[in-house]
Amino acid sequence: MGGVEDEEPALKRMKLSSKGLVALSNGSSSKEPVGGLSRDFMARPLPSKGDEQVVGSKGVIKKEEFVRIIAKALYSLGYGKSGAHLEEESGIPLHSPGVNLFMQQILDGNLDDSVATLRKIAPADESVVRSASFLILEQKFFELLNREKVMEALKTLRTEITPLCINSSRIRELSSYIVSPSPRLDIARVRSRSKLLEELQKLLPPTVMIPEKRLEHLVEQALILQREACPFHNSLDKEMSLYSDHRCGKDQIPSSTLQILDAHDDEVWFVQFSHNGKYLASASNDRTAIIWEVGINGGLTVKHRLTGHQKPVSSVSWSPNDHELLTCGVEEAIRRWDVSTGKCIQLYEKAGTGLVSCTWFPCGKYILCGFSDKSICMWELDGKEVESWKGQKTLKISDLEIMDNGKEILSICKPNSVLLFNRETKDERFIEEYQPITAFSLSKDNKFLLVNLLNQEIHLWNIEGDPRLVGKYKGHRRTRFIIRSCFGGLKQAFIASGSEDSQVYIWHRSSGELIEALPGHSGSVNCVSWNPANPHMLASASDDRTIRIWGLNSLHNNYQNVPSNGVHHYCNGGS
Repeated sequence: MGGVEDEEPALKRMKLSSKGLVALSNGSSSKEPVGGLSRDFMARPLPSKGDEQVVGSKGVIKKEEFVRIIAKALYSLGYGKSGAHLEEESGIPLHSPGVNLFMQQILDGNLDDSVATLRKIAPADESVVRSASFLILEQKFFELLNREKVMEALKTLRTEITPLCINSSRIRELSSYIVSPSPRLDIARVRSRSKLLEELQKLLPPTVMIPEKRLEHLVEQALILQREACPFHNSLDKEMSLYSDHRCGKDQIPSSTLQILDAHDDEVWFVQFSHNGKYLASASNDRTAIIWEVGINGGLTVKHRLTGHQKPVSSVSWSPNDHELLTCGVEEAIRRWDVSTGKCIQLYEKAGTGLVSCTWFPCGKYILCGFSDKSICMWELDGKEVESWKGQKTLKISDLEIMDNGKEILSICKPNSVLLFNRETKDERFIEEYQPITAFSLSKDNKFLLVNLLNQEIHLWNIEGDPRLVGKYKGHRRTRFIIRSCFGGLKQAFIASGSEDSQVYIWHRSSGELIEALPGHSGSVNCVSWNPANPHMLASASDDRTIRIWGLNSLHNNYQNVPSNGVHHYCNGGS
């Protein structure tokens, strides 16, 4: 049928002239042939399979596909003459004559003819043909309404669109435009014919119509794969070039001791950076926790020493906004602190049982606590109990996490099992290990869980749907103590762990390759934490009563003039 012209200005319209369409990507019109070809050349058939050649040293790139994708990219970039010249010189047209005709019919508004041509150029998949026909006939329906040909539009809906048996809810919506004429013009303007052609291109097989920006997608994919395979990639500033394969050096990994923080009087059991990376909290066997502030130049200084626990402090947890901090005593009480003042603002305890773990709800309005009687409790900030879950939900020594959706709670429920418990549906999922579990850490995207085992292995589990083991990390030492690990670095591409041999271990997350074993501590390294806002800053806590801040070798000189205030000092390398 002959439809109305697009509402777009003439220069924005993708109208095919007698010489055809140049490009889809920017919707511009041109007097050049479709894909740059003359009418005579458009009639030339595509090369047969027997004539297929390959390019490249591996023999996996088909020459015809390669040339067509390059031609498509040239047109997309606005180099129409170059694209046409490539087609003519190579003898490989971007589109077949049938596809050129189809595109011309769409842009000219010959929508009935385009449906017939569609069946000729893509006959193999009936579902694709029906879906594409639906879009074309829907366009016809709107153009008829726009021209006030309501009865013809109704006929199209009843006799052409409805028999396709696709998207019944959309058909009911189309019917409403017949009944209520007021929104017709606005709806008809939603999609121009050039937009229709772009949507059809997404539906049709790529052998018929090459997807937009296909070459760009292939190049981006190659660069991303190179970046992910690079064991040391850890910087947003690291430029990637098409001129050479990408590979970073070890200088992107925090492997130099920039500071030693020695304000604790006993073993340091736990460290954790705040979500914004501006603070570090540490917990110690000396029954205190310390909040450290990260300075403008990266140096850390004591902000507050938190006292009041009667037993050693085993862990800490930052509120979602980093304004408050929870500290957990060993089978004692949990305290909530104001980060700005260092004051304790709430004490959480339960008669007859001790608390062994804690974490915040993502909303920041509730906290979760694990008890020595193997139950888990949800409290309001003022200490009012909201809900509790009895039974074997947690062990005496256990980590505790909750997903960002506030529904699924994670805890070590048995020596060899992690429980993923949906507090709303009561559904339970389990990660079953063959060795006792000592600790775990949840990834920032909530899709992976890092599990530390008694046998000196760290396992990576994908916990979307049914949990499955996807990675293993080995090399560190663990025989007596709880050793904690963490995700970290740019896009959490690395795994770091403490070790009883006084070293910090770093692996590449995807490959499992051990890339660093950092000496420096003189006692077991119990816990590590990677700054979420700075991929070049890592903290480690040790039985030697110190916390080490690790960074890039190139940053060492920046730390020499930071005031020590008597609680920490600086050193070179790992000394």
